[in-house]
Amino acid sequence: MTPELLAKAKSYGFSDRQIANLTGKSEDEIRALRKEQGLVPSYRLVDTCAAEFEAFTPYYYSSYDRGDDEVRPSERRKVMILGGGPNRIGQGIEFDYCCVHAAFALKEIDFETIMVNSNPETVSTDYDTSDRLYFEPLTLEDVLHIYERENCWGAIAQFGGQTPLNLALGLQKNGVNIIGTSPQSIERAEDREMFAEMLHKLEIPQPPNGLANNEEEALTEAAKLGYPVLVRPSFVLGGRAMQIVYSDQELIRYMREAVEASPERPVLVDKFLEQATEVDVDCIADVGNCDNPDDATIVIGGMLEHIEFAGVHSGDAAMVLPPHTLPENIINTIREYTHAMAKELNVTGLMNVQYAVKGDTVYVIEVNPRASRTVPFVSKAIGHPLAKLAALVMTGKTLKELGFTEEIWPEYCAIKESVFPFNKFHGQDILLSPEMRSTGEVMGLDPNFGVSFAKSQMAANAALPMEGNVFISVSDEDKSSAAAIGKGFAEMGFELVATSGTAKVLEEAGLKVRRLAKLAEGRPNALDLLKNNEIQLVINTPAGQEPRADEIKIRTHAIYTNTPIMTTISCAEAAVEGIQAIKDHGYGVKTLQEYH
Repeated sequence: MTPELLAKAKSYGFSDRQIANLTGKSEDEIRALRKEQGLVPSYRLVDTCAAEFEAFTPYYYSSYDRGDDEVRPSERRKVMILGGGPNRIGQGIEFDYCCVHAAFALKEIDFETIMVNSNPETVSTDYDTSDRLYFEPLTLEDVLHIYERENCWGAIAQFGGQTPLNLALGLQKNGVNIIGTSPQSIERAEDREMFAEMLHKLEIPQPPNGLANNEEEALTEAAKLGYPVLVRPSFVLGGRAMQIVYSDQELIRYMREAVEASPERPVLVDKFLEQATEVDVDCIADVGNCDNPDDATIVIGGMLEHIEFAGVHSGDAAMVLPPHTLPENIINTIREYTHAMAKELNVTGLMNVQYAVKGDTVYVIEVNPRASRTVPFVSKAIGHPLAKLAALVMTGKTLKELGFTEEIWPEYCAIKESVFPFNKFHGQDILLSPEMRSTGEVMGLDPNFGVSFAKSQMAANAALPMEGNVFISVSDEDKSSAAAIGKGFAEMGFELVATSGTAKVLEEAGLKVRRLAKLAEGRPNALDLLKNNEIQLVINTPAGQEPRADEIKIRTHAIYTNTPIMTTISCAEAAVEGIQAIKDHGYGVKTLQEYH
C-alpha cells in the first residue's frame, strides 16, 4: 500500500474499512497510516443561497481531491448531533424530531450546533435547523473527521436511533466526548448477558431467554424454553428480522435466511409471552449529573399501554396514554422498575423501556438508554418537549433547574395509531409482527377512550363505520371472544356476515348472521361483497401460524377498497367501544394547545 495508491483509493471513494478488508489490516491501522501521510478529506461548501447573498447555514460535503477546505472556523463551543441516516419503511422519522429539538434547545443556551446526517428528506437537514450541516455517511471514519475538523466540545449519539448508537463506543475510544448516558451504560443495556446480570441484581424479571450463534444452539435454546419463541439479531433497528416462531422447521428456516441482518452478533431467543399486555415507558433522568445517584431526578414522561397484545413492534402498535386497563399495583411496579434501571444505568437524558404484563407479573423485554420513536408523541400528549429537556440535561443541567420534576398524568386519552404503506404493495399481507412496517403515526385526543380511538382511526385509516355490514372471520383461539364482539355490533344495528366456522359460534350466541361461502367454496364470498362495497368493516384474525392464502386476499382487498379492518381481537373490541362512543357522544375538535 503506497501513499499514491492510498490517495487514489480514497479519491475513488473507498472507506478505511473497505481498504482494511482488502489489505488484511484493521480500520484503525488504515486511519493511522492515512494520518501519517497527512491524507484527510477537505470539505466543500454547498451555497444554500446560490451566491445571491450570504448563506448563514452552510452545507458541507467531503472530498479527497486535495482542493481548498471551505470550512469556516469559529470559536464557539460546538456540539455535534448525529442524525438517523438513510430512512426506510419500518424505521420511523421520529428520531429526526429528537435531533431537531436538540439543535433548537442547544442554540438557546449558545452552543453552535453541527448536524451530521446523510438524508436530505428530513427536517434536521433544513437550512434553519442547525448552525452547520454535514451531508456525510454515519460511519466512524466520517464522524471522526468532522468532529476533529470542527474541534467539537461534545457529540450526541442518543437521538438518532440505533445507527449512531452503534458508533458510540468506537467514537469514545477515539477521543470523542459522548455527552449524556455513557457508551458503557448503553452497551450494558444492549449486551444480552450484561443486561441479564443487571436485572438479576435489581431483582427485575425478564422472559426466559438464551443466545445462539448457530442453528444447533438456537434449536437447543428453543427446546429449553418451549415454543413459541421470539428470535431476533442483536443491535438492529426497527425490529428488523425479528420473528415469532412456533416450530423447529420455522426456526431452522429463520436461522438460514434472516440471520444475515447482524452476522457478527448472536441471535437472541426469548420465550414469547402470549396474550400479554405490552407497555412502553419513556423517562428522562439526570443521574450522571449528580454526585450521589440518590439526589438525581427521574421522571416518567409517558406510560403507553399497547392496544394489541405483545408481539407487535412498538412502532406499529396502537397505544394509549395513560394506560386504560392496568391496575394501580402494576403501574406502581412499572414505575419502580423504571426508576431502578435509570439509576443503575446512570442515565443522563432519555431512556425507553418495554414491558410485558402477564397476570400479576411485569417482565422487562428491553431497555434503550436513548430517545425512542414514542418521544414526539409523548411530548405532544403531555405538553413538555422531552427531547429539548434531554439535550439540556446532557450539557450538565439538572431537571430541577429546568423545572421538570413531576410525572404528568393527563386527564384525557391520547391514542397513537400507526399509518402503513400497504396500499402501495399489492399482495403484501397486512398482519402486524415484531418487525416494524409503519411509515408514520397519528394522534387521537379526547377525554373518552372510545372517541379518542375513533378519532385515531379517522386520521390513520378509513374511519370506523356507523352502520352497515360487519364481516367477522376469526381464528379458533379467538372464537370465544367473537360472540361478545358480534353482540356489540348487533346491538348498535350492524348486520353480521361470517363464514361457516365463525357464523356457527355467533349463531350459538343467539345472533342473526348472514353466512358467506369461503373463497374456495363458491360465491357470493367476502371478496365479492368487498368489491361491491357491501362490507363496511372487516374483523379478521389469522388462523394458525402460517397465514392462509384466502385470508391474505380478504385483508389486502379490504385495504384496496379502503374498508376499515381489524386484525386483532383487542382492536376489534376497541372499534366496538369507539363506534358506541361516537354514537353516544359525537366528537369535538380542539387544538393541541387548547388541551395544554
